[in-house]
Amino acid sequence: MTSKGNGMSKSTYKKRDINTLVMLAQKGDVKALEELIKRVQKNIFTMFSYLTDKRQDIADLTQEALLKMARGINNLKDVKNFKAWLNQITANIFYDYIKKHAKEKNIEIDNDKLLEIKDKIGCEPGERCLFSEMEKLIRAAVISLPDNLKIVILLREYEGLSYEDISKITNTTLGTVKSRIARARLKLQEELKEFI
Repeated sequence: MTSKGNGMSKSTYKKRDINTLVMLAQKGDVKALEELIKRVQKNIFTMFSYLTDKRQDIADLTQEALLKMARGINNLKDVKNFKAWLNQITANIFYDYIKKHAKEKNIEIDNDKLLEIKDKIGCEPGERCLFSEMEKLIRAAVISLPDNLKIVILLREYEGLSYEDISKITNTTLGTVKSRIARARLKLQEELKEFI
């Protein structure tokens, strides 16, 4: 992709909405693609951090998703479907990751370790620390879920997708999606009951 000389400054790109950035990126505007990557990379990283607890794998999976997004941006027919398209990429990468690591033994999360979480931010006791600790507890609880429950609960609760969209992304029936989300919620409630 080559950058087109449109004379827009960096701050102009920051003011653009996602759909406009996607359209510009599809026309070969490298700066628009760079801004798009900046906007989505944190969400993708966060999504993968809820799917696996291996830090290096999270970074690698994030890079793979961003690369696939950048390479495939021209294949997106309707820019309004960008979020669903990106979630599909993320889900497919996660499924490939599961298949690749299927022979590895799943690491059990020790509930006692959940109680020993230390906040690395070093903040004073208060709301921010409590939120940070709670976020770590939720992340650990989600990671402990079976893989088929992890992806659906994150697509529903973190990405806010409809059951129908999740059904398409995961290539499962609507009933299966609803069942898995219900099971994931029950398991998370059980895991976190002493904290909420």
